[in-house]
Amino acid sequence: MAQKPSIPKGTRDFNPEQVAKRNYIFNTIRSAFETFGFQPIETPSFENSDTLMGKYGDEGDRLIFKILNSGDYLAKADSDAYDEKDSNKLTSSISEKALRYDLTVPFARFVVQHQNDIEFPFKRYQIQPVWRADRPQKGRFREFYQCDADVVGSDSLWQEVEFIQLYDTVFKALKLEGVTVKINNRKILSGIAEVIGASDKLIDFTVALDKLDKIGEEKVKEEMLSKGISEEGILTLQPLFTLSGSFESQIESLKSILNNSEEGKKGIEELAIINNAIAELGLSTATLQLDVTLARGLNYYTGAIFEVAGPKTVQMGSIGGGGRYDDLTGIFGMPNMSGVGISFGLDRIYLVLEELGLFPETVNKNVEVLFINFGKKEALYSLKAIKQLRLQGVNAELYPDAAKMKKQMNHANKRNIPFVVLVGEEEINSNTYTLKNMVSGEQSKVSLAELINFVK
Repeated sequence: MAQKPSIPKGTRDFNPEQVAKRNYIFNTIRSAFETFGFQPIETPSFENSDTLMGKYGDEGDRLIFKILNSGDYLAKADSDAYDEKDSNKLTSSISEKALRYDLTVPFARFVVQHQNDIEFPFKRYQIQPVWRADRPQKGRFREFYQCDADVVGSDSLWQEVEFIQLYDTVFKALKLEGVTVKINNRKILSGIAEVIGASDKLIDFTVALDKLDKIGEEKVKEEMLSKGISEEGILTLQPLFTLSGSFESQIESLKSILNNSEEGKKGIEELAIINNAIAELGLSTATLQLDVTLARGLNYYTGAIFEVAGPKTVQMGSIGGGGRYDDLTGIFGMPNMSGVGISFGLDRIYLVLEELGLFPETVNKNVEVLFINFGKKEALYSLKAIKQLRLQGVNAELYPDAAKMKKQMNHANKRNIPFVVLVGEEEINSNTYTLKNMVSGEQSKVSLAELINFVK
C-alpha cells in the first residue's frame, strides 16, 4: 500500500472555509491600507543570500531557508570547507539564494534599488508569505503571512498618529473590541538607562524591565543587579515599577524621572504629541496605552514602539506591532532614510476571531444554486439559466453527471447549498424551473426572472 503523502512540519493546508476566513481578514486589512493611501508592492519569494544574511543577527541567520544552486551545486563547492565539514563556509559556495525571512529587509532592498522611481515619502503595504526554519510549535509556523505597512522618507509624528488610527480602523471593521494599542519610545528607555548610569547596559536593562508583568518587581531587580546595574540606579527606578494610571498621569511621572535626560525628555515630548492628537481625533474600538516596559525590536527601533494586545477575554500574544526606525536602508548603503511601520499578525487575529465567533456567516461565499442534471437536453437548458444567474452575481453550478437524483441531492446537502433547481421535460416545454428550498423543503415552479429575483 502506498504511503500517505504529507506536508513539511511547520506548514499547513487550508480548506475552503479557512481560506474564505483568511481572505476576509486579508481583504479587510488591504481595504484599510488603501483607504489610508498605502500602495501595494510585491517582492520575490527568494532573494540573493547576501541581501538577507547578516541582517537579523546570528539567530536570524540560522533560521533562513537556503536554496541550493541549480544543477551540479557541488561542482563549485569550497573543497576545503567540504573536507572540513564546515557548513557555514560550504553554504556560501553552494547556495546563492534564500527564502525571505520577513518583508522588512526585502522592502529596504526595494527602496534602495528603485529609489529613482519612488516618490518620497513612500507609503507601501505588502501582504505576502515569509519562511523561517524555526522549530514548529503552537502558533509558530515555518511558512506564514505578514501584513506590513510602512512610510519611508518622513520623520513626521503624524505618521505614528495615522498608524494608531489604521489599527483602530481595521479592528473596527473586524468587529473586534477590547483591543489595546500599547506604545513606548526608544528615547524614553535610553533616557531611563542614562539617569541610572546604565547607558552601556541598555539591552540588559530593557530585557529585565520587559519581564515586570511576568516575574514581578523583586525578580526584575535581582536580574538588573546580576547584570551590573547599581542598587542606587535601581532605587532611582522605583517610581517606574508602580507606574500606572492614565496616559497623561504616566507622562507626568516620567517627566520627574527623566528630568536630567535630554534624550528622555525628547521621547516624552513625542509621546505627548501622539497622545494629544489621538485624544482629539478619537478612536472607535481600540484603546491607546502607554507601556514603559515595552521594548520589542530595540535593536532597530529608534522612536515609537508599538505592540497590539487582543481582548483580555482571549489568551493570545500580541496581534500586531511595529515602530519608528531612522536608518532602514542604511544596510544597503542609503543612509538617513527615516521610516515607521506596523504589522498585523494574521494567524493570531484569525484565532481570536474564531474563538469569539466574529466571522460573518456570509464569509463563506458558497454556491447558492445547484441545478440537478437529468441528461444532455436538460443540462443544456440549465446552463443557459446558470449563465444568466452568474451575470447577476449569483453563484450557481450544474451537477456534472446525470447521476441518481438522491446522490445529487445529497451532494447539495453536504455542501450546504440552499437552493436546488430541477429541470425536466415539463419545465423545458413550459420554459420554467422547479426551485426547491433545501432548508424548508418547499418547492415551486418559477420563470427565469422569478428564479433570479428569488435567489438574489
